[in-house]
Amino acid sequence: MANSVFEIFKIGIGPSSSHTVGPMVAAALFAHSLEEKGLMAAVHRVSCELFGSLALTGLGHGTDRAILLGLLGEKPDTVDPNAIAGMISAVRTSKSMKLLGKYAVAFNEPTDLMFLRGQTLPGASNAIRMKPYDADGNVFGEQVYFSIGGGFVVTQEELLGKKLVKEKVPAKYDFESAAELLNMAQAADLTIADLMLANERCWRSDTEIKAGLRLILKTMRDSINAGMVHEGVLPGGLNLPRRAPGMYKELAARGESSSRDQLAVLDWISLFAIAVGEENAAGGRSVTAPTLGSAGVIPSVLAYYEKFCQHATERGSFDLLLTAGAIGALYKRNASIAAAEVGCQGEIGAAGSMAAGGFVAAMGGSGEQISHA
Repeated sequence: MANSVFEIFKIGIGPSSSHTVGPMVAAALFAHSLEEKGLMAAVHRVSCELFGSLALTGLGHGTDRAILLGLLGEKPDTVDPNAIAGMISAVRTSKSMKLLGKYAVAFNEPTDLMFLRGQTLPGASNAIRMKPYDADGNVFGEQVYFSIGGGFVVTQEELLGKKLVKEKVPAKYDFESAAELLNMAQAADLTIADLMLANERCWRSDTEIKAGLRLILKTMRDSINAGMVHEGVLPGGLNLPRRAPGMYKELAARGESSSRDQLAVLDWISLFAIAVGEENAAGGRSVTAPTLGSAGVIPSVLAYYEKFCQHATERGSFDLLLTAGAIGALYKRNASIAAAEVGCQGEIGAAGSMAAGGFVAAMGGSGEQISHA
């Protein structure tokens, strides 16, 4: 099934799409499922068990915070990063929470959020088991979710084929390989970006598409700008100081000359990528591109296009995203964008490929030039 560009590029909070965004989505899905099934009145307490790399590295990736936020009904793309600390503190202090912000239940984090290191569940590495309890301590309506990379989440039944995933409207151009993508575009006399746009029109209006693309672009720009000015030490216990603000001050001090010097331009591109990476590491808002682990690559190339390319246009920025989305969809379909499967270099490799192809598209390159890039 063809992926939408809005499935490849999702707005969330850092530091990880599979360890932060995915668990947050899973916890919210669990809470909503209890409400939809009419079970909330019977819920006295909830607990969560984490498996695989979620258990091993979850504390460093904010998985604990993500689970609590999801149960509270918060969404990765709309939660206020500045309000997170207060919401988490309230749950931990009161040893209770309001599921979806409405239903009061007991929740004692030391006993109700379990990191089961060394344990896995059949199906995939990053498993999350959610349990509701009645007043007598009996479990009912248990659910297992898997965070499969890039913020995508499936239930255990969906992953094992015991439950059909809800099908969306078929895409007009459902390509399975790069060769098929190029052939379809050539036969229809479309660019890759226009082909992706035709697919998006199967699912949403032109107004919604443009608004969605503008929001992704704005979030990428905001992440760069925030990362260039937020100083201090990154969370995680390694005491790593942020580098981007110092780099920004140094480049800004050079003035106009730095924008004309091609080597200095490379410094700017590095700065943009580092700024996003550090903002994401600090739990700020970023875009999966295609994951949060590789969130800085595409925004840095986008910023280069918009700031340093003389004839840059909004349509060019749209083409960059749409084309990069097509390439990302091929990786997701035929390989993987999940670090749990292909490692951190797999994420970065996919992001670099998407950025290169997207930049060539923004500069008016042909489908063949895009595929070579």
